[in-house]
Amino acid sequence: MRPLRGILLKLGSVMTFVVMASLVKYLSDDFPPGQIVFFRSVFALPVILVWLALRHELRTGFRARKPLGHLWRGLLGTSAMGMGFASLGYLPLPEVTAIGYAAPLLVVVFAAMFLGEKVRLFRMTAVGVGMIGVLIVLSPRLSVGEDLSTAQALGAMLALTGAVMAALAQVTVRKLVASETTSAIVFWFSITAAGVSLITLPWGWVLPTLWQASVLILTGLLGGVGQILLTSSYREADASLIAPFDYASILLALAIGYWGFGDAPSPTMLLGALIVVAAGILIIWRERQLGLERTRQRKVMTPQG
Repeated sequence: MRPLRGILLKLGSVMTFVVMASLVKYLSDDFPPGQIVFFRSVFALPVILVWLALRHELRTGFRARKPLGHLWRGLLGTSAMGMGFASLGYLPLPEVTAIGYAAPLLVVVFAAMFLGEKVRLFRMTAVGVGMIGVLIVLSPRLSVGEDLSTAQALGAMLALTGAVMAALAQVTVRKLVASETTSAIVFWFSITAAGVSLITLPWGWVLPTLWQASVLILTGLLGGVGQILLTSSYREADASLIAPFDYASILLALAIGYWGFGDAPSPTMLLGALIVVAAGILIIWRERQLGLERTRQRKVMTPQG
């Protein structure tokens, strides 16, 4: 375990994914989400393949013991990515980032529903508080009134639905890790996402200029690098230690949104984001406490020779 290294890798992945999202927002006026998802997935593959080769994990990367599980995870993950990318065309980057924080909250609920995980009152209360924060972020976009923008309401619903899909994808990954390697999960997701997004070719794909093609390719390269940094961070430190650093993304999203796109955050959005982040950190803290308790119990039950 190298905690500092794990934290730095995690922060690197967070920064990479936020920069990638800002490029997606930059492209969203000119390209349909399906086309952006395709470039994001295809050009992540060379980065992932080089990484697997350097780790001597190409064989395990290709090996899929449960292909239907990979397909299901790929469909859910691609849907989440597409909806998230589409929402960036309607909403400011910080808002989409804050709404996306609903995903780890929903994982707690879906894990209880589909995996039979026990969820105690503390975590369910934290989830409830976090979802209130998400609703606060959403409220200006969904309130009835003359100023309501249909496009912004659509963007809010796309972002929220994308968070639901992302949570379901994460629950599917929890099932896959019992039989599949991390490298296989990463590799086959990119393959599935590229194949699924290619189906959208007849619906509005645009021939990019050289500059636009460069930016599209860069989104894929950044996506691949971000995935590697994220995976590597969990090899270096406990998940409970580095998971809270996910929420650093809101700070970077606020900065890029303001300086790059002229999006000034509203007090309502900031309040909602703060509540969601606090609830997420509470859940992570509780998970860490329960993990330490289970470790102590195992030590007590283990016979000492």
